[in-house]
Order: sequence, then C-alpha cells, then structure tokens
Amino acid sequence: MTLSDPMLDEIASFVGLEGTGKKFSTPVIYRFLEKYVPSLLRSITNVHIRGIDKVPMNGAAIFCGNHLGNLDPFLKILVAQRPIHFMAKEGHFDKQPNRFVMISTGQIQTFRERGGLDALARAVDVIESGHCLGIFPEGTRSRREERPFLQPGKTGFARLSARFPNVPIVPIAISSGAREFMKPGSKLPKPWKKIEITVGEPITFAEWISDKDGGNKNEEWVREMSNFDEERKKENMKKLYRRFTDQMMETLKFMGAP
Repeated sequence: MTLSDPMLDEIASFVGLEGTGKKFSTPVIYRFLEKYVPSLLRSITNVHIRGIDKVPMNGAAIFCGNHLGNLDPFLKILVAQRPIHFMAKEGHFDKQPNRFVMISTGQIQTFRERGGLDALARAVDVIESGHCLGIFPEGTRSRREERPFLQPGKTGFARLSARFPNVPIVPIAISSGAREFMKPGSKLPKPWKKIEITVGEPITFAEWISDKDGGNKNEEWVREMSNFDEERKKENMKKLYRRFTDQMMETLKFMGAP
C-alpha cells in the first residue's frame, strides 16, 4: 500500500534538499535545437527504441540511464521527445564551444569537490518548474575496455527521487551501438551503427518505498523517523538511497545495459 501524501511529504523533508528559489526555464535556443537535432541524429545513426510509449509526455520526470559514450545525452533526448537538463561534470564547461552549448541549453554544472550540492539545488529547481532532469548514476561514462561496462551508481539521483516522491523515474538502457559509434578517446564518430535502446517502466519513489521488494517501509517507520535526531535521519536515509540506487542499476542491467 502506497504511503499517504502527508507521510511522503515527511520523507521528502528528511532529505534536506532545497532549490535555489529561482524558477528554471528551458532556454529558447534549446527549444530551437529540439526541432532539428533529432532529425539530424537519426540521419547519421540507426537507432532502434523499444518502449518509447512509456515515456511521460507531461510534467516533471527524471531520466536515468547507463553511460557508454559522448552520444548518450543526445540519445536520451531523442527518446524523451522533450528537452532534458543534465547534471554534467564541470569539465564540460571549461572550454568553448562546449561551454556555450552547455549553458545555452540549460545543462547543470556539477562541482564534484563541493559534493555536487550546488548542482542538486539547481536540479530541484528544474523539477519544481515541471521540467525533465537527466542523470547518469555512474557519474561518468564507462572507460572499461571489456564488459561489464556498467559501473556502480552514485546516490544523488536517489536523493532527488526521495525529495520528489511522486515524480516518475524513467530508466533508459543503451544496450549496444553507442560505444561503437564513438569510443572513449575517439575524436571521430562511426556513423550508421545500429544503436539499441530500451525504455523501462517508470517508477516513483512513493511506489518503491512501500513495496516489499523495494524500501519496504510503512507509516509507522515514518513516524519513528520523525522522532530521530538529524544525524540518525541522515544515516537511515543513506541506506535507502543506496538500496534504491543499487536496484536501479540492477534494473538497467536487466534491461540490457552491458
């Protein structure tokens, strides 16, 4: 049984994550590119998408997937059919023209030395404004030479999911082709490679936390948590974030992420 809205609000308060207070809007140039880039991408790739009907077409959503190569963000935008704002490491903002592209399309700069808190706050703004957020839980693209390429996930997206328990998380697994299209370290792509993508069933943190195979928590647990000090709340929530993240990575693996 799904927890009541007041209980979910209480869990969201345990996360301790707030936005900047600034409304987020998708830049005009991104709206322009959205009309033309998908067609261009399809002209140089051979993309096959399964489950595209599962993509929510309205409201906020968190798109979560494996990371094999430089093409991945564009593939996820192609799948979503909507602008996605990604949390990206600071290195992508260092030099032009990358910096111009990242800023003009509303991507979120992540300063890892600060623990990514600035980026998480801006990610809250994105979701609160009803837009789509894109996250690669691995934190960076896999540079492994042999399978398995999928790396352990970081828990930042789980914190955001708990902060917004009714926002759908959409798992997207790129199973083949993207890495071959442009391997790590390569400067030239190999066009028209077959790329296979699978969209999984969206899930919310609200659904997961009360599921016996998920968080397996009930309203009594929420009431007990409310009486704990802040440190104990953080420790208990960290365990949930880790479990949620590990299960999402297993889901991506089951969907075909190599």
